[in-house]
Amino acid sequence: MHVKSSAAGHNGTVSGQWNSIVAVWVLAVVGAVLTGALASPGHVLSGFGLTLAGSILIALCLQLATGRKEGYVLRVTASIVGAVIVLGAASIVFAVLQLG
Repeated sequence: MHVKSSAAGHNGTVSGQWNSIVAVWVLAVVGAVLTGALASPGHVLSGFGLTLAGSILIALCLQLATGRKEGYVLRVTASIVGAVIVLGAASIVFAVLQLG
């Protein structure tokens, strides 16, 4: 007996869903790099906060744009958690660079 996952797409795979999730992570990386490069040293953390806010909005919009209600919360959660991890790592990197 074959059971489809509730997070699976119409054809039973999750590969199409990962595109929209990874897109948010990539945008978080780009936002972190741009923030670190363009913001003054005292404003990097606030820039990361704005980048996270933008990542959350983009995650919500991308997941709504897929038009699939199955697995919506899981996809949004994966997108946002990934962005938080990316920005957390970036904040550690920039903190270490500013100390040195």
